[in-house]
Amino acid sequence: MREYTFLAVISVFLAVGLDRMLKTRILGLERFYLYLAVILGFKFLVNGYLTGKEVVIYNPSCFLGIRIGSIPLEDFLFGFSMVAMTIIFWEYFKKGEA
Repeated sequence: MREYTFLAVISVFLAVGLDRMLKTRILGLERFYLYLAVILGFKFLVNGYLTGKEVVIYNPSCFLGIRIGSIPLEDFLFGFSMVAMTIIFWEYFKKGEA
């Protein structure tokens, strides 16, 4: 079983589900994708270095083996989820302060 792939896909579904359930509508905002693009730039620099120099090595049996540069596809899925969920929770809890 590809555990890393499975967990990465689940994290994306969880982020999308949270956005709908909490009604934050973050994933429909253009600026969210601008933030994501900025973060992807840094991901290519840092994660690309770590995986390219083999500082971080992935077990081939745990992920699909699809890479963008030297970075596994699953890292991008997790990155999307982490950014999305952080902003979703931020916006949700900010509403409670008003």
